[in-house]
Amino acid sequence: MSEKPAIEISGAGPAGLAAALTVSAAGRHALVYERHTDVGGRFHGDFQGLENWTTKGDVLEEFAYLGIEAGFEHVPVDEIVCFDHEGAGRTLRSRQPLFYLVQRGDQPGNLDYALKQQAIAAGVEIRFETPASNLPGGGVVTEGPHRADAIAAGYLFDTDMADGIYTAVSDYLAPKGYAYLLVNRGRGTLATCLFDDFHNEREYLARCVVFFDDNIGVRMENPRRFGGSGNFSLPRKARKGNILYAGEAAGFQDPLFGFGIRWAILSGAAAGRALATGNPAQYEQVWKERLRSYHQAAATNRWFYERLGNRGYSQTLRRFPNGGDVRDWVHRAYAPRRWKRAWYHLVVSRRGAPLLNLHEGCDCTWCRCKRHIQAAGDMAGI
Repeated sequence: MSEKPAIEISGAGPAGLAAALTVSAAGRHALVYERHTDVGGRFHGDFQGLENWTTKGDVLEEFAYLGIEAGFEHVPVDEIVCFDHEGAGRTLRSRQPLFYLVQRGDQPGNLDYALKQQAIAAGVEIRFETPASNLPGGGVVTEGPHRADAIAAGYLFDTDMADGIYTAVSDYLAPKGYAYLLVNRGRGTLATCLFDDFHNEREYLARCVVFFDDNIGVRMENPRRFGGSGNFSLPRKARKGNILYAGEAAGFQDPLFGFGIRWAILSGAAAGRALATGNPAQYEQVWKERLRSYHQAAATNRWFYERLGNRGYSQTLRRFPNGGDVRDWVHRAYAPRRWKRAWYHLVVSRRGAPLLNLHEGCDCTWCRCKRHIQAAGDMAGI
């Protein structure tokens, strides 16, 4: 009996490596293609948050259930200082971690590095500097964002500041988004996360530096600029025959605040399991059951958030009860509700086309052939 062919995966980010680990655990060989020279090519040690509020259970326990080890450094965050546009701050606390602070990149301790090491130990084959634009036998596409619904621009730096987690909600600093300052063990990340007016990112970032310096006192040594983008438009489907899309490649990212690591790993693992068990159609059912309702709720939350403005942000912060648990508060805000689903379908989903516009009959990871055919037809006057 011939050995089953490898299951191919395009992209060695969290979604791709989660897919590969799930494939390997099912007894199949996983082959991962990555166009960069190593994992975490988009990142340079910047801090990000691994959200821990959409479910009552802890995200690390959910990963363990999927066979994903938390071998990366992760700092539980249960206290955060949030400022409004006038610099009025509220300290928000939770009994359980609101999120875990992780670092992205190819260095030991970073999330991407740890997942790579776990995958290699499991027998996963990773081919770096080898992009995959076609998957003739099917596979998992986790190539990251292919458009920008939000961008982050900031600085990575060394510092002697005390550890702390700070955010600011102000359209002067981050239109329809938020700014943040994360400091942990002598390393810092300061950034603006924009959901509008992307072209003025440098001006907003400069304002953020001044704002946090005025309200906290920022001490940056060896500052390095960084930037990134994300997309979160919910697809109608995330499967094209035996090609399954996961993570940001499918738009599986929190539309309200842009947290995407958890959804990337969950969707990647689900895609890998569906292919390893020979049931790719199952993937559609799994991601819709686990992610769709949360995505719709967060997208509806974003619709209302964008209409608050500076005064609305301030009022929301002031209404947070003294001594309240911010994780419970955010959990309730993200919880799927019938009215949110109805509002999503009636109003929110009409704002733009989904990221994925898939058609059957090709093995391109991004339907490049269709675009080329259309372009040729346009040039010929068809």
